[in-house]
Amino acid sequence: MMNARRCDIAILGGGLAGGLIALALARYRPDLSLLIVEQGECLGGNHVWSFFATDTDPEATELLAPMIEASWPDYNVHFPRHSRHLATRYSAMTSEKFDAALRAALPEDAILTRQAVKSCSETEVMLGDGTPVQAGGVIDTRGLRDVSHFTGGWQKFVGRKFKLKAPHGLERPIVMDATVEQIDGYRFMYALPFAPDVIFLEDTYYSDSSVLDRPLLEKRIDAYLAARGWEVEALINEEHGVLPVVAGGDFAGFWQGAGEDTARAGSRAGLFHSLTSYSVPDAVRFALALAHHDKLDGAGLKAFSAKWAKGHWENQSYYRMLSALLFGGAFPEERLRILERFYTMKPQLIERFYSGRSTSYDKFRILAGIPPIPIPRALGTITGFGRQPAPLKFSGV
Repeated sequence: MMNARRCDIAILGGGLAGGLIALALARYRPDLSLLIVEQGECLGGNHVWSFFATDTDPEATELLAPMIEASWPDYNVHFPRHSRHLATRYSAMTSEKFDAALRAALPEDAILTRQAVKSCSETEVMLGDGTPVQAGGVIDTRGLRDVSHFTGGWQKFVGRKFKLKAPHGLERPIVMDATVEQIDGYRFMYALPFAPDVIFLEDTYYSDSSVLDRPLLEKRIDAYLAARGWEVEALINEEHGVLPVVAGGDFAGFWQGAGEDTARAGSRAGLFHSLTSYSVPDAVRFALALAHHDKLDGAGLKAFSAKWAKGHWENQSYYRMLSALLFGGAFPEERLRILERFYTMKPQLIERFYSGRSTSYDKFRILAGIPPIPIPRALGTITGFGRQPAPLKFSGV
């Protein structure tokens, strides 16, 4: 048997959740030795993560700062019936900045890439090459493994970053452009102007199906470019994803069904916004809370993550109800009206919604007034006697 590697905490997965945990521990617990195990070539994979300034408190904002590629003081949304400018700061992090920030903060021997995990427990990891890792504690952040215990729908997307032949003219991000043709449920285009001649475009769908036709979405992005007269000099990079929008389910079954007897974080622990699939606020909150926790051995990590994840599930009940209305109460062609109406509300309500901190009044206001779907159908979904979201089953990309 190969000689075992040893560390105080082994973090399985070098994506958003795992990387932020490592950064928080490096900052607040420099006495601990860490090991990040990532099967990809670099930390963070190939992603753009965005967040609003109101999603994070000062401590979290400071932790995220080194990974920000661009930040804007405001943003726009566009719908068939109205457009709106909102004065909330919006920032985007990239995998390149994420990888660089982690390598700057951690010792070289704390990062292990191109390495799979065969098995793990509270205090042990068996790497793909047969190397054992002995750890004081293990936390698994390797992504969502099983969605079969959930009901709901899907948010799926293809994003492409371009170098253009001439400036695009956008001064601020377009967080939603729903003036595009509505296909496969609710569809919108997302645009980030990283530089005067560099733009990131993402074609996004709230769909009943998890099937992602990447070549087709790439063509639709090309059509969006052409319609605006933007000529491409080069494709810089591309990403894609299929994320669950959770409307209900069995959390205990989800937690027990993961199999490994370890602490968990990120989407593997269900730590994302049930309606938006948004993950940055929850990832950074968990990372900081963990770094300030006093019991960081295997049992302590597992107990902490299980309690945190259960609390998050309970706190997300309102957003799951909204997901149920979106994927059960509403037919696919009605989803546009729901989002269009939401973006007529007060900016502070919208900010609290994205951060997962809606007040009681916010929750009432979102449901009050003239509803975008018939009241009897909505009540049927909420009470369980009407049209319900389907069980989730990943069909592949």
